[in-house]
Amino acid sequence: MHVIFYTKPGCHLCDDAEAMMKLAQEDFPLTWSTVNIETDDESHEKYMLMIPVIEKDGEVLLYGQIGYADLIELF
Repeated sequence: MHVIFYTKPGCHLCDDAEAMMKLAQEDFPLTWSTVNIETDDESHEKYMLMIPVIEKDGEVLLYGQIGYADLIELF
């Protein structure tokens, strides 16, 4: 599954979520493209209070504090 991961520099929740994504990737077919909301005005306006955000096909799957269990439930 390929998802879009919305993040920004200095976001500790984003760092934690990406670490959990890397763990999940060891057992599940998870790939992602990263979007820095600070360099994309539309994403910034849409997600500035929600990051980190994991989105697929325009649908928000997870946001905020994202744990390993949350990720594996996507599969």
